[in-house]
Amino acid sequence: MSTETVLRPGWKVPIILGVFSLASLLLFLLSGRQGISVFRLSSSGEAVQLPALELPVMASGIVISVLLIGLAGFSAYRVTRAQRTPLYVIVIFGVLFMVGLLVWAFVDATLPVTGLLTGTVALSAPIIYGALGGVISERVGVVNIAIEGQLLAGAFTSAVVASVTRNPFLGLGAAMIAGMLVSFVLAAFSIKYLVDQVIVGVVLNVLVLGLTSFFFSQVLSEDKQLLNSPPRFDKLPIPFLSDIPVIGPVLFNQTVIIYIMYVAVALVYYGLFHTKWGLRVRAVGEHPTAADTVGIAVNRTRFWNVSLAGAVAGLGGAFFTLGSVGSFQKEMTAGLGFIALAAVIFGRWDPIRATLAALLFGFATNLQNVLGIIGSPIPSEFMLMLPYIVTIIAVAGLVGQVRGPAAAGKPYVKA
Repeated sequence: MSTETVLRPGWKVPIILGVFSLASLLLFLLSGRQGISVFRLSSSGEAVQLPALELPVMASGIVISVLLIGLAGFSAYRVTRAQRTPLYVIVIFGVLFMVGLLVWAFVDATLPVTGLLTGTVALSAPIIYGALGGVISERVGVVNIAIEGQLLAGAFTSAVVASVTRNPFLGLGAAMIAGMLVSFVLAAFSIKYLVDQVIVGVVLNVLVLGLTSFFFSQVLSEDKQLLNSPPRFDKLPIPFLSDIPVIGPVLFNQTVIIYIMYVAVALVYYGLFHTKWGLRVRAVGEHPTAADTVGIAVNRTRFWNVSLAGAVAGLGGAFFTLGSVGSFQKEMTAGLGFIALAAVIFGRWDPIRATLAALLFGFATNLQNVLGIIGSPIPSEFMLMLPYIVTIIAVAGLVGQVRGPAAAGKPYVKA
C-alpha cells in the first residue's frame, strides 16, 4: 500500500475555511482600520530594485475576504459532489489569508518582504533537518520521537568542538556524530530489545536535555571563551543567483548550513523514491516480512537508517550554534523537534512536503517576531501562540486522516 494520503470528502475543511473567511471579513469591517500598508520588495543593497507595493487596508481586506469566502464555497461545493478539496485551493487560501493579515497588521507601516522571507528560511532550517531525519526514520519503520534530543545534542557538541578547534566544519561533523549517537540508543532499544519506540524517544529527549543543561552549567559556563564561543559561518552569496529580486537574497545569500540543507532535501527525496536504497527503506517500513523474504536484513536496515536520520537531525542542531545564535544555551531548541515531527505528519512522510510544512511553521515563528517589533495590535500572548496554533490547525484541521508507513512503531521479530 502507498503511504500517500489524501483529504477525504468531508465537511471539516470547508468549515475551517469558512470560519477563517468570516473571521477575516469581520476583522476588516469591525476594526475600521484605514490607511496604507507598504510592502518593500527590495532592500537598498540589492542590484535590482523593485518598486514598493502600496495597498489600501480596508479595500484590500474586503477584496481578500470575498476571495476567501469564494474559495470556502468552492470547497463546500466539492464536498457536495463527493470530491475532496484540492491541495492548491488550501494553499491559495492560506496565502491570501496571510496577505490579508499582513495588510491589516502593517497599516501605515512598511513590511520588508525580503527580510521576512529570509528570516523564515533561517528559522525553518533546524525544523527541516529534523523533519528529514523523521521522514527517514519513520519510512524505515521506527517512530522518531527523539528529534528534539538529536537537535539539542547536535547544538551542544557543535558548539564545544567548533569552539575548541576554531573550525566550524569540524563542529558540523561533531553535530552529525552526536545526533547519530542519540539514534544509536533509540535504534538499540527499539530494534534489538523491542522497547516501545515512543517511550524510548521521550526518555532520550529528557536525558539529552538533562545532560546538556548539566554540562552547560558546570563546564561551559566556567570557561565560555574556550568552550562556548564557536566561530559562525558567514553568508556566501552565489553569483548571479543572489541578484534575482526577492528570491535571490532569500535563497542564495545564505550560509553553508542552508546550502547543505538544500542538497539534503534533494538527496533524501531522490534517494527514497528513485534508488534501490529507498526502495528497501520503504519496503522495510511498509511490510518487513515481505522484505525479509526477498533477502533484505530488516533490523540491520532499520538500525543504520535510524542512525542516518540522527546524523541529519544533528546538522539541524548545529545551525543554532554555528549559523544563528553563536553559542550554546540551555534548552535552546525550544521544542522545535516536536514541530519537526508535526511537519513529518503534515508532509505525509514525503521529504518535499515535510520541507514545505517546516517552512510554514518557520514563517509563523518569524511573523510573530516581526509583528512584535512593529507593535502590532495583536495581543502579545496570541503572537507567542501563533507557531503552535498554526501547527495544530495544519495537522489536526487540514491534514485529515493520515496513514504513515504501515510498520512504523512495530518491532520486527523474525519468525
